[in-house]
Amino acid sequence: MKCAIVPVTPYQQNCSILVCENTRRAALVDPGGELPRLRAALEQLGVTLEKVFLTHGHTDHCGVAGLVREEFGVPIEGPQREDKFWIDRLPVSSQRPGFTPVDAFEPDRWLEDGDTVSFGEQTLQVLHCPGHTPGHVVFFHEGVRLALVGDVLFQGSIGRTDFPRGDYDTLINAIRTKLFPLGDDVAFIPGHGPTSTFGHERQHNSFVGDAHFG
Repeated sequence: MKCAIVPVTPYQQNCSILVCENTRRAALVDPGGELPRLRAALEQLGVTLEKVFLTHGHTDHCGVAGLVREEFGVPIEGPQREDKFWIDRLPVSSQRPGFTPVDAFEPDRWLEDGDTVSFGEQTLQVLHCPGHTPGHVVFFHEGVRLALVGDVLFQGSIGRTDFPRGDYDTLINAIRTKLFPLGDDVAFIPGHGPTSTFGHERQHNSFVGDAHFG
């Protein structure tokens, strides 16, 4: 499996295109906006879109998921059901400058901790990691040692917890007990900014690093 990153929306959200090299099938992770750019990226990669995966319900991550489903005829999987109230707010939140005004949508499949998602010949594990939002999930591919963590963890930082139903302690616990145990070698793509590894964040991240917890 390979991955291409296409930053979208004024927030430069990292929309990821996961590609199964054996089948040339693809999955879009967090298509928050700029559908023409995403369409062009898929065409340039020469892949067939099979699914949309969502980490959480914030507009910059899921804004055009419904439009992608309509255009490509593919299902939307994720996030966890507790983020439904965020998706229901899309008609209002998507009115901001630089975003595509859209209606709310219902994912074809809500995800739970321990589920798996698949496309082509690839399978990813689902980890429910609340705190930034209550229904936030992370996708982990064991074979290539890659996690798509949305807004849970960033290089040198963590996700905001001042949104409705966000919780700082819950977020820290999810990172420390669900993500870091996957292994220091695991690379991750955050929702914004540069990639990193869990090992690097354990050593250097002042919010969740080992030094902070003694």
